[in-house]
Amino acid sequence: MLILQLLIVLGAIVLGARLGGIGLGITGGLGVAILAFVFGIQPTTPPIDVMLMIAAVVTAASCMQAAGGLEYMVKLAERILRKHPEHVTILSPIVTYLFTFIAGTGHIAYSVLPVIAEVARETKIRPERPLGIAVIASQQAITASPISAATVAFLGLLSGFNLTLFDILKVSVPATFIGVMVGAFCSLRTGKELADDPEYQRRVREGIIENSSVQTCHIQDMGKARLSVGIFLLATLLIVLFGSIETLRPSFLYQGEYVTLNMPALIEIIMLSTAAIILLVCRIDGIKAVQGNIFPAGMQAVIAIFGIAWMGDTFLSGNMERLTSGISEIIQSMPWLFGLALFVMSILLYSQAATVRAVVPLGIALGISPLLLIALFPAVNGYFFIPNYPTVVAAINFDSTGSTRIGKYILNHSFMLPGLISTAVAIVVGLLLTQLLF
Repeated sequence: MLILQLLIVLGAIVLGARLGGIGLGITGGLGVAILAFVFGIQPTTPPIDVMLMIAAVVTAASCMQAAGGLEYMVKLAERILRKHPEHVTILSPIVTYLFTFIAGTGHIAYSVLPVIAEVARETKIRPERPLGIAVIASQQAITASPISAATVAFLGLLSGFNLTLFDILKVSVPATFIGVMVGAFCSLRTGKELADDPEYQRRVREGIIENSSVQTCHIQDMGKARLSVGIFLLATLLIVLFGSIETLRPSFLYQGEYVTLNMPALIEIIMLSTAAIILLVCRIDGIKAVQGNIFPAGMQAVIAIFGIAWMGDTFLSGNMERLTSGISEIIQSMPWLFGLALFVMSILLYSQAATVRAVVPLGIALGISPLLLIALFPAVNGYFFIPNYPTVVAAINFDSTGSTRIGKYILNHSFMLPGLISTAVAIVVGLLLTQLLF
């Protein structure tokens, strides 16, 4: 019965991934229905706090986008890349990493990728080199951003271990950044030089490659754009500050004792307030905030976590004793297997946040050290493995030279090597940092 239930859970995940969009969420709900009505397992409470935190962050980021904040950040990126085109392979991942770190979403990379491709082509640098690692950097930064859905979900699960947001960030930020930089330096020699690439030569002969310049979005009001970015950055800093120093949070008298405001409520309050301040100060129509690409992508993440996490929690709660008794000794003796499980599940789920919410509770139940879980956190960045994630597809399409590609055997694509290197180095550095800092 346990194996049959597990197959149903995995089947719901695979089916949801094939459907795309909100597919993961709705097939997760279908899985809950089967577990409850067929197997008689009592459904757990849906992950309301995680969903509301993600919704609040997405709302604030969408308001910043409506005010022109994301376009302003893209303009800054273009200026940096065009000023130092010879270093595009090193600068591109730094740019996408920082932008994702600030915004909490990797979707900001879409606007930067065509600029990276053009700068590389104009400088006669193989575009595959900066594009491949830039996409990986935007994924790795999700597990370093204090306001990303994955970090928010991870923090919520570790709240019972007396660990703060800063405890996670002081490991994940340097670990993922070092991993990305190692991947960038390894990418400097990826493939043949552009002039020697057969596909590029063919496209030049046939006149397929266009020399038209990429035009970034025009910003109607630069003052509002800058102001929205400043407000959003301030909110992010406040979350890190309050999350790191518990005494700064307000306390309330509840049933005869003082209770400190918890982090989920704090993030929700700060981010919803940030959204309101941006709309009011910048005089932006609230309807415009839901028309960009940030809001629908974020809401898809909310629905995905709703269904997948609910199904995962229900399955675990109904089979916890059998699961822990069967594999706890194996995981304790070989904890790296849990990191492998995170990596594989992220390939199936196409979401770091959904992977965290679905798999990390099992690690906690198995008695894995929370510090080890923090070190293994970057393992949830495995969805580059199969080259069909939107940012991966976008990078391939933006490279008019054809150097960024999916190989003959599917898995030998332009993102595999930088992705594996960055993830492996990030985990190793994370393990070292947990030993040094705690």
